[in-house]
Amino acid sequence: MKVYLGCDHGGLNIKNAIIEYLKENKFDYTDFGCYTEDSVDYPEYGYKVAKAVTEDADSLGILCCGTGIGISMAANKVKGIRAAVCTNEFMAEMTRRHNNSNIIALGGRVIDEPTAVKLADIFLNTEFEGDRHTRRVGMITAIEEGTFEL
Repeated sequence: MKVYLGCDHGGLNIKNAIIEYLKENKFDYTDFGCYTEDSVDYPEYGYKVAKAVTEDADSLGILCCGTGIGISMAANKVKGIRAAVCTNEFMAEMTRRHNNSNIIALGGRVIDEPTAVKLADIFLNTEFEGDRHTRRVGMITAIEEGTFEL
C-alpha cells in the first residue's frame, strides 16, 4: 500500500512525526509538502494528496493542517475522496471500518505528535468491513455523482 501525505504549516510537526513512523515501518510513501513553517495554502496540499489517492487504487492519504478541517474540506471536493477528520482512536478506526475513508485528516493544533502517529497507525492498519457499510458508502458515492434518490 502506498501512502500519500500533505500538510500546511499548521500540520508540519505531526506530518513529520508520521513520516518517521512510516519510515520505521517500511511504508512506501510520497510527501507532497509543505516542508517549512512558512505560511502556505492548505487547499493545494489537500488537492495534491486527493488526486494521488484517486489515481492509485491501492493507496491511502494523510493530511495535516491546524485542525484537519480545512484540508479535509478541500480533499473532499475531489471525486472519489472520503476524507475524515479524526481526533481520537475510535474515530480513526471507524472511519476505515465503516466509511471506507481513503484519507485521514489530522490537526497539528488539536492533537500532539504521539497521538497523530497512533491515529495514522490505526487508520493504515484497519480494513473496511464491507457488508451493510458497502451500501452506505455507495449512497455517499451516488450523492457525489448526483444520482442519489430518496
